[in-house]
Amino acid sequence: MSVARPVVLSGFGSYKNVLAARARAAGVREATIGAVIPYLSQNARVIALDRQQPGGPPNSNFIPPFAPYRAQHVTSDLINRGAARFQSGRAQMRWLEQRFGVEPQVLLAIFGHETSYGRVTGNFDLLEVLATLAYEGRRRQFFEDEFIAALQLLDRGTPRSRLKGSWAGATGYPQFMPSNVLRLATDGDGSANIWGSEMDGLASIAAYLRDAGWKPGIHWGIPVRVSPSLNRAAVRTTLVPPRCPQVFRRHSRWLSMREWRQLGVIPTGQAIPEGEMATLLEPDGPSATAYLLTSNYRAILDYNCSNFYALSVGLLADRIAAGG
Repeated sequence: MSVARPVVLSGFGSYKNVLAARARAAGVREATIGAVIPYLSQNARVIALDRQQPGGPPNSNFIPPFAPYRAQHVTSDLINRGAARFQSGRAQMRWLEQRFGVEPQVLLAIFGHETSYGRVTGNFDLLEVLATLAYEGRRRQFFEDEFIAALQLLDRGTPRSRLKGSWAGATGYPQFMPSNVLRLATDGDGSANIWGSEMDGLASIAAYLRDAGWKPGIHWGIPVRVSPSLNRAAVRTTLVPPRCPQVFRRHSRWLSMREWRQLGVIPTGQAIPEGEMATLLEPDGPSATAYLLTSNYRAILDYNCSNFYALSVGLLADRIAAGG
């Protein structure tokens, strides 16, 4: 029985041959392969940005405070512009909620968080970015798959000029990776164009959250006051999820809202139905603001697996819906 040997790369030129072979195996047209792959170059800026990403030791228990992140991502500018869009487009917001079952203020909050409501979508060439990150090798399989998906978008008629985005390979108003563009780009006003139509961008975000398990009619989460007597060890989760374990280990186990009330965890604002299940998150530790989070918070985490990201999206959404 033969054992497959890892591909040995002698340089980026050699790696382009690997990408071409993968593209052919995936059914990408030869004309597309020939128009793109021979002309790819490595992007040194992309590599530098990737290596600057915060990380720390894999098992580090250090958690930075949430407040600075919140101040940076739940700004008065994002709140006011989102609230104005929410008010002026009420009919569109209702249509989105009726079609997808997702709170429209959450869609706007993600749109605002990701691109400042379409102002900053990125100008990196997506094919070059994805090939560079794949060659770098930290997440080779993931970025190779996304590179192939980007070629498939070209095969489907997406102009190369549209395939611009972030240094990490995300594109359009929703900041989707190419595979998600193929799978979830949604028409909100005539033809699916996540690069030029705000409604298509919002509809595509809604399609993503629905696909991630969003439950209609349930809020993402609420701030709560925690009793000083709460036994945190008794509500600690023992589950270890396959994805983002560092993120989810900060959550408690699931209890109903009724059970949380009985433990002295009291909502300080909007209510969630008593029978709804929720987890407790204290982003800055005991004695600071805490949140009870529903399964819809998990859908936001699927968009970006970071508690700070998901919390800031939820809080921005609440301020948008409140009108500022």
